[in-house]
Amino acid sequence: MSSQPVGGAQMGDGDRAAAEVLCIGTELLLGNILNSNARWLAEEFAALGLPHFRQTVVGDNRERLIEVVREAAARSRLLICTGGLGPTPDDLTTEAIAAAFGTPLVEVPQVWEDIQAKLAGRGRPLAASNRRQALLPEGARVVPNPTGTAPGMLWSPPATSLPDGHIQPGFTVLTFPGVPSELRPMWQQSAVPWLREQGLAGACFQSRLLRFWGIGESTLAEQVADLLALENPTVAPYAGTGEVKLRLTARAASTAEAAALLAPLEAELRARTGTLCFGADEESLASVVLALLRARGETLAVAESCTGGGIGAALAAVPGASDVFLGGVIAYANTIKEHLLGVTAAALERHGAVSDPVALAMAEGVRRSTGATWAVSVTGIAGPGGGSDEKPVGLVHIGLAGPQGSRSEAVRFGSSRGRAWIQAVTAGEALNRLRLQLIAPA
Repeated sequence: MSSQPVGGAQMGDGDRAAAEVLCIGTELLLGNILNSNARWLAEEFAALGLPHFRQTVVGDNRERLIEVVREAAARSRLLICTGGLGPTPDDLTTEAIAAAFGTPLVEVPQVWEDIQAKLAGRGRPLAASNRRQALLPEGARVVPNPTGTAPGMLWSPPATSLPDGHIQPGFTVLTFPGVPSELRPMWQQSAVPWLREQGLAGACFQSRLLRFWGIGESTLAEQVADLLALENPTVAPYAGTGEVKLRLTARAASTAEAAALLAPLEAELRARTGTLCFGADEESLASVVLALLRARGETLAVAESCTGGGIGAALAAVPGASDVFLGGVIAYANTIKEHLLGVTAAALERHGAVSDPVALAMAEGVRRSTGATWAVSVTGIAGPGGGSDEKPVGLVHIGLAGPQGSRSEAVRFGSSRGRAWIQAVTAGEALNRLRLQLIAPA
């Protein structure tokens, strides 16, 4: 069967079997919200072996939505929509999709009952507009939302619903809320099983993300250049804020076979890079440090100046951190450094707040006051102002105090990438230095 997509462009067989992503919301077009859903879905498609060639962002405009949905129906097998499922007037997704195929909306009683129960359980008033969320195109299947009030849907419009246009055989649209914490469990619980049932998931793809600190992307790429040329599994580098990642992806007939392809490659990469590789997948420097301390039965405290609590926030973001992370002091003012951390006025006067002696005193002070096994401290100039020729913006002193004594070292991060970047890499560097100390041979 031959066909032409809207606009007369040539289309291959791969397009007909592909999935498209349509993200809906004017806030996405304006850049007010980062479109993390498109990236996450793309990774999910890759893991399922699902062909994926297009992503579209459309604002909250009914006519544009209808146009894009009809175009997708003419060229792709699946359309995955995120956003626009709320109760407000600008939440147009469901109504626009139904209108695109001339299908009426009908109320789904169990959805309305679920919405009422969730709002009552949260002590929130029930607005008349909430009932809009219980409307779905006639014949659509509900995709339950375990956390929010907006359900999704899975719907294959009738093949005859576009008399003047073409619909790909089996074309199906799936809708999800734009809130990532709602989208992701809905996708895993409803969409993935359906895709497998329909035989739409292709070869099994398995990925592993290795994380590195203390090496640049180009330097790491040079060290593993021969592995970057592999075709299966593949290795791809990514740079982050102070961190470099290598994504390993294997393609095979089963998950077990893909994992078997990845294992020796990961072992080779870890052997080549040694302690530069600090973790994998969802691990962070904070989670790795906490795990190391927990295994040793030891604790940690922090004293922060230029990071303003960034190290503590990273640690506290890890579930279960409280059994290891005792707390810390945010000491911007010199008086706080003196009164809470025991930094002497003489040290501040002689060396300045941004110095090794002060960083040492901060680490020792917070370790002493909390009784922690280990303490890290940071004091520096995050900018944009406050620097000098002797102490420029980006200069940071990192202190570490532990059972074997204390030490501090200056690091120069430069000023070109801005305050937030300096603060983020300072927090990461402090945690990495503690990690290296914890894994060092006794």
